[in-house]
Amino acid sequence: MIQINKFKFIPLWAVVMLLSVTSFTQTIVEQDEVALNVENCKIYGTLKVPKANGKVPIVLIISGSGPTDRNCNNPMMTCNTYKMLSDSLSRYGIASLRYDKRLIAKSVCEQKEDELRFEDYVEDAKSWIEFLSQDNQFSEIIVIGHSEGSLIGMIASENNTKVSKFISIAGVGTPADEILKEQLSKQLEGQPTTIKNQIFSYIDELKQGRLLENVPQNLYSLFRPSVQPYMISWFKYNPQEEIAKLKIPILILQGDFDIQVSENEARLLHKANPSAKKVVIKNMNHVLKNSQSMNMNAQMMDSYNNPNTPITKELVENIVEFIK
Repeated sequence: MIQINKFKFIPLWAVVMLLSVTSFTQTIVEQDEVALNVENCKIYGTLKVPKANGKVPIVLIISGSGPTDRNCNNPMMTCNTYKMLSDSLSRYGIASLRYDKRLIAKSVCEQKEDELRFEDYVEDAKSWIEFLSQDNQFSEIIVIGHSEGSLIGMIASENNTKVSKFISIAGVGTPADEILKEQLSKQLEGQPTTIKNQIFSYIDELKQGRLLENVPQNLYSLFRPSVQPYMISWFKYNPQEEIAKLKIPILILQGDFDIQVSENEARLLHKANPSAKKVVIKNMNHVLKNSQSMNMNAQMMDSYNNPNTPITKELVENIVEFIK
């Protein structure tokens, strides 16, 4: 049984300008911290709601892979992308909920790493959707999934009558095992072919649902026993098959300066569901900020590790247009 705790964590009343085509209107935004109790986990999120005379639409923001928190920060980067997206949407009268995935940041679980499955993330997203559907101040629920969160959001939205629209941002159209091989191929350039073949054989074994034994210590970071069950559960899904199941309006957003996810991934998703709207945003990188370089080190300095660099204006404009 799902239990919801809602309480103020910052008595924040910020007056911002709500932009419209014909006029400027003041809007007041209220921000709460919410906690979702699911099985042996307590998952924390931030609910941001602009005050309005009537109901407002709300987006559920699902973060990308790795230990990425509700603000799009992790031990390797501090970019505040999801926080900026939430702040920007509130100026247009759109509410948002973003959250720390289980076992990440403030969200704590009795669950251990070897017990985590991809489906846990999907079920958590469904639980947040259920929570939002019980709040009568929202006119509709839109799911936004970024990177790995795109696949999570797709599956959580399938045959879910409480979700009105789905937005994929920098989502892949290729199964995770193939994406992993593609990324590793670049990293392994110049290495002996035997190393690449060994790593790829491990990925193939996991794809077949078989756990690995006697993994060399130098490959533990990628194939340690405790993470293998999650990888097996993740590799089962094909994003093209999942997005094809959606019968709701879809927006696919992709940056042409994204060095982690290529434009071809957006094309694959769109081909799988041609009724979706696809937009490629010029100069936008993987953390949804403007970039002038395709060099990883340059992007790390300018975007990934700069919490003050704003997100791309065109990203917000496309989302607002799609929702409203």
